[in-house]
Amino acid sequence: EVQLQASGGGLVQPGGSLRLSCAASGFSSDDYAIGWFRQAPGKEREGVSCITSRPGTPFYADSVKGRFTISSDNAKNTVYLEINRLKPEDTAVYYCAADQDSGSYYDTGPFCMEPYRLYDYWGQGTLVTVSS
Repeated sequence: EVQLQASGGGLVQPGGSLRLSCAASGFSSDDYAIGWFRQAPGKEREGVSCITSRPGTPFYADSVKGRFTISSDNAKNTVYLEINRLKPEDTAVYYCAADQDSGSYYDTGPFCMEPYRLYDYWGQGTLVTVSS
């Protein structure tokens, strides 16, 4: 029943910015964990950022800290990832993932950037290409 749609990717020059969106449907409550992950060609899927609903404190990978910002709009059932000062190594397919009833920052936050431990629902991904 839960479905996620990732969008907002595209071709951008180094130093540029994009805003990725993850639109969710089918959630039964506002208690959730949302994660953004990326997978570059030939590499494993890695966590980029995640956020829990209670409280909504974000986590970031060291490689993107200070450049990426995650935010949520519960009224629109959407989570965003603003990606700034992009580098060629940011090129990847970006996926959003969600899990219901896992919204505790204290319980879920410590592993919300592990791609295969927590999340039951995944979007289709959106491609970000950073190239001059």
